[in-house]
Amino acid sequence: MNRPRLHALVGALVTLATARAPLPAQRPSTMAGRSTVYASSAVVATSQPLASAAGLEILRRGGNAIDAAVAAAAVLSVTEPHMTGIGGDMFAIVWLAREQKLVALNASGRAGSLMTRATLQARGFRAGSQQGVMSVTVPGALAGWDKLVRTHGKRTLAQVLQPAIGYARDGFPLSPIIAAQWADETTFLQRDSAAAATFLPRGRAPKAGEWFRNPDYARTLKTIADSGIGTFYGGSIGQRLVSRLAALNGFVTLDDLRKNAPTWVTPISVPFKGYRVWELPPNNQGIAALEMLRILEPYDLKTMGHNSPEYLHHLIEAKKLAYADLDRFVGDADHLDMPAEQMLTDAFIAERRSHLDAKRAQERMDPGPMRTKSETVYLTVADAEGNMVSFINSNYDSFGSGIVVPGTGFALHNRGAGFTLTEGLPNTVAPGKRPFHTLIPGFVTQTVNGREQAYMSFGLMGGGVQAQGHVQFLLNYFVFGMDLQASIDAPRFRHYDRNRVALEPPIGDGVRNALAAMGHLLIDQPTVAFGGAQAIVRLPKGYAAGSDPRKDGMAVGY
Repeated sequence: MNRPRLHALVGALVTLATARAPLPAQRPSTMAGRSTVYASSAVVATSQPLASAAGLEILRRGGNAIDAAVAAAAVLSVTEPHMTGIGGDMFAIVWLAREQKLVALNASGRAGSLMTRATLQARGFRAGSQQGVMSVTVPGALAGWDKLVRTHGKRTLAQVLQPAIGYARDGFPLSPIIAAQWADETTFLQRDSAAAATFLPRGRAPKAGEWFRNPDYARTLKTIADSGIGTFYGGSIGQRLVSRLAALNGFVTLDDLRKNAPTWVTPISVPFKGYRVWELPPNNQGIAALEMLRILEPYDLKTMGHNSPEYLHHLIEAKKLAYADLDRFVGDADHLDMPAEQMLTDAFIAERRSHLDAKRAQERMDPGPMRTKSETVYLTVADAEGNMVSFINSNYDSFGSGIVVPGTGFALHNRGAGFTLTEGLPNTVAPGKRPFHTLIPGFVTQTVNGREQAYMSFGLMGGGVQAQGHVQFLLNYFVFGMDLQASIDAPRFRHYDRNRVALEPPIGDGVRNALAAMGHLLIDQPTVAFGGAQAIVRLPKGYAAGSDPRKDGMAVGY
């Protein structure tokens, strides 16, 4: 791909895409410098401008939304290597315009055949935190990219990898937020000699505006483009990966890589304000967003007032209930002891709602009755045919496990940290199991003339904030009537555990004091903790799109 042409596209297409008309009955964003992007034919929203431009170029050259999403994801693996890459996992929800239906892909990898509960216990494994080689599971992202493009794309994987190969080979200037996050991981990267050699050129993290090249990763991607993903899942790259992990006493074997396969799954949904909100089923946390929406159904949230103490309290308490159920009931879909749909029934939701105290924060929530955490990129694409893609890809923690196989140019994820060692749960670690996942792409449909139609593709990166962030975004848009960009920009809360909750600084002292009086323990967290969102809305003609100012990204269209 021609580098100068892509750089020129960024500026030119932003100007073209932002010719817009206001959406009716919606309040625009008040954040300086950001407004909803409107485009007549197609649009791409990612967390990094070069990735957005690469996706748009694929669309202009005849590719569809699926091709553009994978191309953008591949570029993000170069420009945001701490967040994402072929060493991680991915999920996607896709609206297929021709078939008029949603399909969903779970491309999360499984625990290696040597990963057992007894071994992890003996080695001092602690769930939920970076654990080096103990946390490395089979990376599923690359197989997911390939499956999406082969099944629903118009281009080959080799073709859509070309922009990423070019940026890895020739270099690119770092954007500011990415540079700051990268620098924060300097000490962590120094623990692994290959990670330091790859990501700390000249002994430090590259600064904003400095050029970074990753020739090892360029060679890795070119090998995959030339030889196919088999070189990763059992071939020469896979052999190097397994040899390195074996030297570190890891758990993934060559046979584990060969057996890896993405899974087409049926998304789950709940009705919401005349629309239908869709998430992926377990092994990820999407069901928590749906459960929160259902718990909050009877409350007049609009009268409470946006981000008022009463409003935030109800959302935080609903979050505690839904996440308690995640801990108990969610894990590998093949190991659930209660069907996911059971958690969305009227009886189950009513029981959960009965534990919500409207006046007092509950320090501990038990899971519902039995019947029968992350560093991530989220992007979304819509094309002129009407296809829409909601796509998420992640290393889990920043730079994942911190392990780079020498000469490959990418970090292996630490998704195994999502397992628990507690016996008897769907998410209890075992060989061949998929771990609990924070990654959740979202989608919204509406019924028109008796048929389900695509309306919105959305998502929010940021580990455990994702499900609670989905709910806040949807309420901003559908309940409070904010326009798309304002719905993304609005200050968020993030609940952690017990009564610990963080609020973004625009939420004032009066609200904070009132929440503290209810028993909430307020803590300070950096902006990155509140995640970053992208979203696209299908209009009667064309699209609207937004991209989170908490990230370096942008929405562009034509």
